[in-house]
Amino acid sequence: MIISGFQKLTLLDYPNKLACIVFTQGCNFKCAYCQNSDLLSIKTEGLIDEKEIFDYLEKRKKVLDGVVITGGEPTIQPNLTLFIQRVKDLGLKVKLDTNGSNPEIIKKLLKEDLVDYIAMDIKTDFDKYGDIIKINWNMDNIKKSIKLIKESTIEHEFRTTINKNDHTIEDLRRICEYLGPDENYYIQNFEQSDYVLDKSLKSFSKDELIKIEKKLKKEFPNVKVRGL
Repeated sequence: MIISGFQKLTLLDYPNKLACIVFTQGCNFKCAYCQNSDLLSIKTEGLIDEKEIFDYLEKRKKVLDGVVITGGEPTIQPNLTLFIQRVKDLGLKVKLDTNGSNPEIIKKLLKEDLVDYIAMDIKTDFDKYGDIIKINWNMDNIKKSIKLIKESTIEHEFRTTINKNDHTIEDLRRICEYLGPDENYYIQNFEQSDYVLDKSLKSFSKDELIKIEKKLKKEFPNVKVRGL
């Protein structure tokens, strides 16, 4: 895989697990609020050799619970399956972060029991997707990925990063309606940073987030705003 980041320890990114994070290079979406915009394009400098990662995992496999693979978008990596198999061979669990653009890869990983947790980003209401990802995309693929994950037996979550410029509570309600009341759906507030492509984007206030969660929970009890 093309890897440009490696965080050796996280207590937050894999629920209830001690893990490390592998950041893959390259993404097929161009979301203006992405916190990892430096990973969007394929580059040749600053890459990390897989050997460095597996040397570390070999030493820490009795301490770590798992590995988070994020990006960028991991499912565009040609050797993702082989990389995950090597991680699993060490007895470690794998959490995959994905934008859901490649349902066939998700299907393969699920069929071969190569992932233990999937977190899928749903960017916005389906009718407004192009405004967020900045390209035309076959929304059937996004819906296929959602269906595959919902019907799987592994732990999973769906999540949306929101900003005041692009998201309304009605957008979020429509996502909830599509997912259904039983799915774990997390709303994450946008945070401005040096890496964000659009410096004009605005975050919601804590009070606004509390109101959003309260309203949605009336119909969808498994909705949660992270960080409150």
